[in-house]
Amino acid sequence: MSNPVFSRSECLSQYRWGDDCHGWNFVDTDELSVKQELMPPDTAEQLHYHEKATQMFFILKGRAIMTIDGVESMLKPEQGILILPGQKHFISNKDQADLEFILYSYPSTKNDRINL
Repeated sequence: MSNPVFSRSECLSQYRWGDDCHGWNFVDTDELSVKQELMPPDTAEQLHYHEKATQMFFILKGRAIMTIDGVESMLKPEQGILILPGQKHFISNKDQADLEFILYSYPSTKNDRINL
């Protein structure tokens, strides 16, 4: 059995979310989700939390503002941040360029997102 090679053109699925943001699923099991997401300038997701999932955001391109429990952190390319279950958070792109990042969730966030 060969190990899969991942690319956006050969991902499991593509999706749109939020304000014309884009996503690509590479791994989608109950135990683990791995996605690449793109946020255009001046976009943000809704404040939310997960009861079970731990998430790790890793910035590829652009600058992200990650708000966790009311505290903002600015992330640049090659920086990441860990979000624990129960932490209220959202990511935003206040820059004038696209923001691209990898999002790891374990276990998956399927049916584990509480919007606020």
